[in-house]
Amino acid sequence: MKTILILTTALTGVGFAANAKEVNVVSWGGAYEVSQVEAYNKPFTAETGIKVNMIAADNPSTPLKAQVEAKNVTGDVFDIEVSDAIRLCDEGALMEIDPDMLPAAPDGTPASEDFVDGALLDCAVANIVWGTVISYNTTKFEGDAPSTAADFFDTEKFPGKRGLPKNPKRTLYLALIADGVPAAEIYDVLGTEEGIDRAFDKLDTIKSDVVWWEAGAQPVQLLADGEVSMTTVYNGRIFDAMVAENQPFDVIWDGQYMDLDMFVIPKDAPNPEAAMEYLKFSTDTQRLADQAKYISYGPSRKSSAELVGLYQDGKTEMAPHMPTNPENMKNAVLDNPEFWADHDAELTERFNSWLASS
Repeated sequence: MKTILILTTALTGVGFAANAKEVNVVSWGGAYEVSQVEAYNKPFTAETGIKVNMIAADNPSTPLKAQVEAKNVTGDVFDIEVSDAIRLCDEGALMEIDPDMLPAAPDGTPASEDFVDGALLDCAVANIVWGTVISYNTTKFEGDAPSTAADFFDTEKFPGKRGLPKNPKRTLYLALIADGVPAAEIYDVLGTEEGIDRAFDKLDTIKSDVVWWEAGAQPVQLLADGEVSMTTVYNGRIFDAMVAENQPFDVIWDGQYMDLDMFVIPKDAPNPEAAMEYLKFSTDTQRLADQAKYISYGPSRKSSAELVGLYQDGKTEMAPHMPTNPENMKNAVLDNPEFWADHDAELTERFNSWLASS
């Protein structure tokens, strides 16, 4: 904690902005990056004079790990998933973050009580709650439209290729949901050999019809190009395509996979003081609510919820499009970072072997 106390002192006073000229933020690109630029970066620069350099990555934890291993860290703030934040913190690669440093809610509620469960870790602070959902092209189906995770696997009733991410974390759960496992029991089932076999058996039923994607922009493009009729996709990406671009897509919330994105700062960040100031600024109540004007990811602070209103078009209510909307959470699978910290390597090996088999 000594490092944090030193940084707290360094961030006070007029001299801070003059000493720190820029901060390098590594995020996920696309519509999500746009929301961060508008809600965080522009007002941060206006207030502090510090330039924010945005760097896009398919998964920001990948360059973060590479930079740490090479002892050549060039990013200051990385936007990563919870399981990666836990692992990198345990490895000693990240700065610890004292929640008392973070801004309180407007009514004075301390940050430690204002963030949703799981949003504050020893080395990370969440900014959004997001979901992986199913989306389909409405022009591909006449009459009955798909409405469940089971429909995703029913290529006879709902023909066409399917888009899935090339990783086990965002794939095995969906197979089990489609096979009738309740969302609350997914990790109990996936923690057994029988459950793993069951998930892969279900995936076998559509394996020949799957188009695999690896970056967040790909599933939206696959739908737009007609290469798939249904795909899993990050809910904010598909919202942008539906509302901002008027694409003929719709969303199936059944079996959505809910997760948090976390801001972290590597210990050897080139601009640690500016990084900490950016993290504090971008996770206050107003900034998190502001981001929801641009993309349908839920704020990680409770006090932000009542400030979420209309999309930037001035007419679309954002609440129904949020993964945290109660209607959208009826059969939602909540991420279990401890499970993935323990089982990611073995399940990834099994998944890759399955992909390579005929």
